Amino acid sequence: MSVRHAWNVCEDGATASWYDVLLVFADGARIEALAVVSPDGVCLEDVQARPALCLDDLTVLGEWLEEPLAEACGAGRADGTPSAVRHARPGCPRGQEGRRLAAREYRAAQERGGDPVLAVMAATGLSRRGSLRLIGQARDAGLLAPRRARR
Repeated sequence: MSVRHAWNVCEDGATASWYDVLLVFADGARIEALAVVSPDGVCLEDVQARPALCLDDLTVLGEWLEEPLAEACGAGRADGTPSAVRHARPGCPRGQEGRRLAAREYRAAQERGGDPVLAVMAATGLSRRGSLRLIGQARDAGLLAPRRARR
């Protein structure tokens, strides 16, 4: 996470400070935001995320930005307590355990009639590309049936 002061705007005796905020997650997901801190409060002017944010991530975006913005502004939290670290994205186990999780979620989604790739994405927190890679690894390990029958 990085917070960089961009510029100040003075209007009617009040100063609003603009900050560029960048969050990079372990799975390669990125969130770039332009935040405005003024006497009236904090506003997000622009948010860009790759891959797109789900509603759960969007609801905790303010909590992710609160402490770094407060540190950049030289202020603490409003209630004076340190902020807890929360992650809306679940962590994906590595290695064989990750492949087992992907295979389990994939089969469960197929049985329910849902989209197996979305189920793996939700269970692991990986992007679509990362989930497809993990599903392919599970197939290669023999945990899922081959995609196509070989002749």
